Amino acid sequence: MKIKTKNLLTIDELSSKEFLGLIDFSIKLKSKKKKTNGKPLLENKTLAMIFEKPSTRTRVSFETGMLQLGGHAISLSLTDMQHSRGESIKDTAKALSRYVDAIVARVYEHSFLEDLAKHATIPVINGLSNSYHPCQTLADLMTVKEYKKKFKGIKIAWVGDGNNVCNSLIFGCSKTQTHLSIATPKGFEPNPAVVKKSSKHTTIDLTTDPKLAVKDADVVMTDSFVSIHDSDAKSKKFLPTYQVNKSLMDKAKNDAIFMHCLPAKRGHEVTNSVMDSTQSVIWDQAENRLHSQKALLASLLSV
Repeated sequence: MKIKTKNLLTIDELSSKEFLGLIDFSIKLKSKKKKTNGKPLLENKTLAMIFEKPSTRTRVSFETGMLQLGGHAISLSLTDMQHSRGESIKDTAKALSRYVDAIVARVYEHSFLEDLAKHATIPVINGLSNSYHPCQTLADLMTVKEYKKKFKGIKIAWVGDGNNVCNSLIFGCSKTQTHLSIATPKGFEPNPAVVKKSSKHTTIDLTTDPKLAVKDADVVMTDSFVSIHDSDAKSKKFLPTYQVNKSLMDKAKNDAIFMHCLPAKRGHEVTNSVMDSTQSVIWDQAENRLHSQKALLASLLSV
């Protein structure tokens, strides 16, 4: 499929039709796995992957995805690039645009991605920034579609920090008209501008009560309380009230699934008994990063 946007820095750059189309395309590619009919979708295409933050799932899923589609990926540490010696983002973007077909960057500041996209002549993908994580949302809602078969009438409960993953999930739910109930401690709410814009298209509930958010939910989601950029002191504000444990999961529907974008700090935001339970779909969710990003890459490169 083809999408109109040149880049993917936030889910909001996609129309509802495009977002739903990407989910269906992701599921189709997953069913085919490594098989393609005829010419590989991204034969002779090259992806530059820029990492400022540590990465497991993002690096492996993008690199494997390019390989399976017939292309190639180059992993670049920002500290090893000339940018670390003073080269501007503008010049870096212009140089890379002459060598590769697309760029994915996993960075701290979202403004870095915006500058990169402004000056690059090729697609730029947000592999994670301090503001958004659109690739995670594609995989998350692909997983919801696989397990629940629909979006309308589904309630997702988010428990914990209203962080970059939460912001992107809000945009994703607005594209699918999925009810989202968010429980965060006071002062840790998601971006209010994202909530305001998305509330025009679906129901977004904000609360400080995890039990209220999780009540009758079809999906319960959380993320680490402490990001790579934060200290452990933050987690003390969350525990134990915002921990997803069996008692909290029991407030959701009997067939509710548990999701976590990983990496998880076991015993903090979620207990082992929930992570390893039959309700947990975290490994399917992690695998779906591969399939959804393959769909995204193929679509951005107009295949």
